[in-house]
Parts: sequence; structure tokens; C-alpha cells
Amino acid sequence: MSAFERTVRPVLFRIGKGDAETAHEFTLRRLSKLGAPARAVLRARYATDAPVEVFGVRFPNRVGLAAGMDKNGVALPAWPSLGFGFVEVGTVTAKAQPGNEKPRVFRLRGSEAIINRMGFNNAGAAALAARLRASGPVGVPLGISLGKSKVTPLEAAVDDYLTSYRLLAPHADYIAVNVSSPNTPGLRSLQDKSSISDLLRTLRGETPILVKIAPDLAEPAIAELLEVCLAEGAAGVIATNTTLARDGLAPADQPRATEAGGLSGRPLTEKARKVIHFVHTETAGRLPIIGVGGVMCADDASRLFDAGASLIQLYSGFIYHGPALVRAAARSAPR
Repeated sequence: MSAFERTVRPVLFRIGKGDAETAHEFTLRRLSKLGAPARAVLRARYATDAPVEVFGVRFPNRVGLAAGMDKNGVALPAWPSLGFGFVEVGTVTAKAQPGNEKPRVFRLRGSEAIINRMGFNNAGAAALAARLRASGPVGVPLGISLGKSKVTPLEAAVDDYLTSYRLLAPHADYIAVNVSSPNTPGLRSLQDKSSISDLLRTLRGETPILVKIAPDLAEPAIAELLEVCLAEGAAGVIATNTTLARDGLAPADQPRATEAGGLSGRPLTEKARKVIHFVHTETAGRLPIIGVGGVMCADDASRLFDAGASLIQLYSGFIYHGPALVRAAARSAPR
């Protein structure tokens, strides 16, 4: 058990009487205030130097922070010091929005899982662009995840994404197109062939575009989506988003199974691995994959790399196991 698990996690999990979102916001505030000396100490302990180039971008190591952890980019200087080789902020929308009603994040501790129905709460693309202009380079590659504003009808989704893209692409090393969150009504319908074709064709530019897919798609639907990604010049795929399934929960967590939202963490590990393997096999390795979902230990990271992921991201694993997992996962990566 790491020092984080012994000392830091118990404190964080008690904040706000156990409310996960309150603890999340507290952590972001603290990380946003980390000074350069503290960041240097952390970096000396957790950073792993194992550079790799994927879709034309050079990464200091293969392990990144997944979208959702720092939606508005408020703690950007801190993440590289915790060992991350890249950071993905967002999901951000063209219009600022509060997200869904609270409470909307739930820990399932016996399952090492999280259910969230945040609903793309964020300050909007213009606010993030302003912050990125003011803050300067992050020090590691920056991905920006784009989603559809909730108030925007599906038939206007392409223009909504385009607004965000024009504001944020100049600041990004890659753009992630999130069409797979279960928490915005109708969003997952944008994964169908005609919708994703229109979207990718419109956003095509110099910044690499990756498509984030749901783990709940059937293989024929994934294959069709991959065909579009290849035809429209997508740089890669992020596999996967959270799942609507509730398989693999510990008995003590079953009462939480009825909570609406996407499930992440340990129950998603094998599902994510299978999707990554399918994408890698179906495309014969032509589409680089960022693997995300259920990486809770170094062995999980190795299995995603073995399945075909070029890079991986952490979210729930970082919440449960802290920066020691970032270091361990980075050291488990192929050299």
C-alpha cells in the first residue's frame, strides 16, 4: 500500500462527509496552488522519462491524465509533477453549463469504481482558451476534449463542436471528440456513421483529432465507426468512455447500481481491454489508441498496452491509488 493510500486517501474520502465531488474540488484547489519548489520535489519522485512519439506528438511517457479530472484546466502545472506524460482537459463545451443536479458523483469503494453523471459541467470553451493563453505551455502534451453543449440540438451539433474547436485547437497538441458520454441526452447517437463523418470532415485541420468511443457499442458498430475514422483522417481513437453496464460490482456496492450515469474503475478493466484489442485488430494497427478504463494497477496498464494501446490514461485509478500508480504504469509501458 502506497503512502497516498495509507495517509492521503482516507482524508480525501472523508471531505464533505464523504461527498466525492466536494473532495474532487478540494483536491483541484490544492493542486492549483502548488508552488514550483513543491512541484519539483514531486516530479523528482514520480516522473518517468520514457519518451515516445504517437500520431506525430512526442510524449515524455505513455501515461496521461484522462478528461474529467481537470475540466477547466485549473491545475495544469501540477499534473506533470505527479508523473503524467500528457494531460487531457475538458470535456469542454461551446457554451458554459452547470451540468446535472448534485449529487452526481458516487464512489463504490468495494469495487474500486465511480459512477458519475456530471453532464459536462464546465466554464465553456472561451474561458478555457483564455486560461490557456494566460498560463502558457504545460510542459507535456495537452489534449482537449470537446463535447456538445446540452442546449444545442443534435442537428446543430457539428457547428457547436466547431465553435469550440476554433477557440481551442491553437492551444492543443491533440483534440478529443467526445461523442460517447452517457450523461448528455442523445450524444451517443453522434457515433453513427453519417454523424461522425460530418463531424470529422468539418473539424479536419492540422491538430490531430481523436474520437472517444463508448465501451457499450457492439463490434459491428465499432467497426463502422473505425471505417469512418480511417476515411476521414482521424489521428486515433480513445477507448473507452464510461459504461452504462453495472457488471462486476461488489455485493456491498449493489445499492449504488441504480444510480444513473457512467461507471468507471475496476469493473471496466476487461471491457476496455477487449475494445482496445478489437480496434487494434480491426484497423491492423493503423489507428493509434489511447486506452482508458479500469487501470487500477501496473498489470492493468500492461494488459492495455499488450491489447494494442499506444498510450493510456488514468482517472479512477488515480483517485484510488494516487501518483504511485502513474509511476508504476509508466514503468510498465513498452520501451
